[in-house]
Amino acid sequence: MERIAVIDFETTGISPGADCRATEIAAVLVENGRVVDRYQSLMNAGVRVPAFIEQLTGISTAMLKSAPSAATVMAEVADFVGAAPLVAHNAAFDQKFWDAELARIGRERQQPFACSLLLARRLLPDAPNHKLGTLTRWAGLPATGQAHRALADAEMAANLLGHLHERLASHYGLRQVSHPLLCQLQKVPAAKVDAFLARAAGRA
Repeated sequence: MERIAVIDFETTGISPGADCRATEIAAVLVENGRVVDRYQSLMNAGVRVPAFIEQLTGISTAMLKSAPSAATVMAEVADFVGAAPLVAHNAAFDQKFWDAELARIGRERQQPFACSLLLARRLLPDAPNHKLGTLTRWAGLPATGQAHRALADAEMAANLLGHLHERLASHYGLRQVSHPLLCQLQKVPAAKVDAFLARAAGRA
């Protein structure tokens, strides 16, 4: 698989806006199933962290006061990621914040997102649920740190992506898995996954 950037945001809410901003981002670069580089930073967007978010993430308003500005962090992480295609767990959420925070610094995303949540629903139907922590424990993947912190969650998602790649190889005979294939697969209805992957592997 080509170099892929797996990202995760922590935020003050569920939809970007004037009072709902990112508080932390991490990106891990994955090459041939291995994490080869990492970026992580808190980011100060000048917003207050609600008490329930602080309780969930451990990130407080006080911590953000000494963090770099959101504009500085987004410029750095966008440069770090470069043109690498993107993956996130529940990518619809992270994509909204990635696009919104990039727009604030006059930049625009060029590459597509693949979603490890949607992929896991198709490839791991026997899992108890498809939350990132549940899948990590169920699949016996390494614990990477405190959940609901960006770097730990990004590394968990990267490990899950590797597990999904192994599943595609062992169960479906797909040795080479591209990001475009993942983007197609996440849209395939569950009942048609086997047929889609058989065609992809050249067995149909």
